[in-house]
Amino acid sequence: MEELYFIIPAIEHKQAAMEMRREWLDYEGMNIHGSLGFHRYDNYEEWLDHIENNRKGKNLKLKVPADTYFAAYNGKIVGTVNIRHYLSESLLKIGGHIGYGVRPSERRKGFATKILSMALEKCRKLKIEKVLITCDKSNIGSARTIQKNGGILENEIEENGEIIQRYWIDIT
Repeated sequence: MEELYFIIPAIEHKQAAMEMRREWLDYEGMNIHGSLGFHRYDNYEEWLDHIENNRKGKNLKLKVPADTYFAAYNGKIVGTVNIRHYLSESLLKIGGHIGYGVRPSERRKGFATKILSMALEKCRKLKIEKVLITCDKSNIGSARTIQKNGGILENEIEENGEIIQRYWIDIT
């Protein structure tokens, strides 16, 4: 059985990435979690420029440098992940170090747990000792994924009428 792996989004992934984007938008019509705003970009090349600039610390949407990856399995893009190198004041409240998502057709197959585990390894290489991950309280699947990876609920906060859970994972 092939392993799940991360790939840096590149032009050669355009067709597969745009198919994933369409699936996600048709299913949920909203945010592609862990993609640094891919849902807002009809032009793949512009999105690639956006994530590359963010990685380099230029034109920062989140106010911190971040790495964005596709998660792939058997040659298919199954999800996205965004790893923030440190936390801004707003990310400390909501967002945390890692944002991730699994495309709708690939959910409930264990990919989210593995994606988060692999992202935690990337955080370890960035010398982040405690990782903050947040999720909507209503997203029970995400909360379970975070808990499976060692997440300890610190608190819940209200933001724009939603309850956000804030989990910490010690990776020292």
